[in-house]
Parts: sequence; C-alpha cells; structure tokens
Amino acid sequence: MSKTIILETERLSLREFTLQDTEFIITLVNTPSWIEFIGERNVKTTQDAQKFITESLIKSYTNHGYGLWLVALKDTQNPIGMCGLVNRDTLEDIDIGFALLPEYAGKGYGFEMASATLKHAKHTLKINKVIAITDPKNGASIALLHKIGLHYEKTMQLSDYDTVLLFSPVEK
Repeated sequence: MSKTIILETERLSLREFTLQDTEFIITLVNTPSWIEFIGERNVKTTQDAQKFITESLIKSYTNHGYGLWLVALKDTQNPIGMCGLVNRDTLEDIDIGFALLPEYAGKGYGFEMASATLKHAKHTLKINKVIAITDPKNGASIALLHKIGLHYEKTMQLSDYDTVLLFSPVEK
C-alpha cells in the first residue's frame, strides 16, 4: 500500500494513514492526554485500530479529499502525531485537529504541523475558513490555536457530555 504524502515542512512529513499504521494509532489514541482531551476511542487491538483507520481516517480521504494525516519526522519517518482537517456533522465549518505523542510536545512540532495544514487548506484545497474546537481544560491546545491565528468565539455543547471551545479566524 503506497503512502500518500500530503505536505512537508522543514522537519515534518504529513501523509495519509494506512493499515500499516495500526500500532502507532493504538499508541497515540491511548496516551493520557488524548483520552483526557479528545476522548476514549476504545482502540485497544490491531482489529480496533484497523477499523478506526478504515472507517474514520481513510473514509474521510475518500469522502472529502482530506482528513487527519500521520505526522512523521522527515529525517527518520518516525511517526509522532496526527494533524489535519475534519468535516464534522456537528459543525458548520471544517475544523483542524491535531495530537502529538507526549514526548514530542513542546518542541515546536505542533505549530509547524498546524500552520502548514492551514496553509494547505487555504492554498491547495481552497477552503476559505477553518475553525477549531478544543476541551476547555486543554491549555496547550488553546495556546497553539492562538499561535496559528484562531481566536475564541464561543463555548459550545457538542453533546450531553461534551462542552468545547470554538475558535475561528478573525474576519477581515
């Protein structure tokens, strides 16, 4: 299965997930910060990971032409996180999503991958507006959203148990 590279930055490569990424998905979605701020996905086995990759990630590439991409260090191709664009039924606009393995946080990778994703959305995919949502307690995510030019707009109730902060670009 070929690995489709979406974009590259100085230090990172963003590509589509494949079924070969099952072990990485199991690791990423079970980190304490993922569970706390994004939520339990019940991805514990290879089968769970393959289902998640197929029914969520690859399905988005097929249906929308974009999705969440695997983020790897360019020099080693070692996977460190995910970043990309999500088309949610609960939101009017496309939103940016990102997550890093804890050992790669605080090294500038988040800004590098998120700002490159926003540029790709605007210039390549011709998406006029990208928003973001985050858990109100996720200070690192909030700081990164500000750094990439998104600003708090409102608090939203996505479901009975999920309150998020919505961030949008400043309208010009």
